[in-house]
Amino acid sequence: MSNSAAGPKAGSSQPYETTSLKRKREHMMYCFGDDANPLPETVALVEDIVVEYVTDLAHKAQDMGSKRGKLTVEDFLYQIRKDFPKLNRCRELLSMQEEVKQAKKAFEMDVEKLASIE
Repeated sequence: MSNSAAGPKAGSSQPYETTSLKRKREHMMYCFGDDANPLPETVALVEDIVVEYVTDLAHKAQDMGSKRGKLTVEDFLYQIRKDFPKLNRCRELLSMQEEVKQAKKAFEMDVEKLASIE
């Protein structure tokens, strides 16, 4: 099977399946209260639901962004504005992303200073 993004096969949620990704979904489902070894059909169903949700969210955000000419993070945040746990988690992740970016920048500057000293 190929790794192309041509689209899913009939009866399959993805054109190809890697064992690693399948196990990660199973572990995630277990963390949320499912069985340690869920049925493959259940894993596929959950994946289909998530893909459908994310696709729908992206299309709605894209529709909003197309009015201004570009898609931004705020378009996604606006789409989940009424779901406070998701909104707060997204804001938290965006804040952590900014902290990581700043830390990397500071680290690179320190490495450059050390290199110039030597």
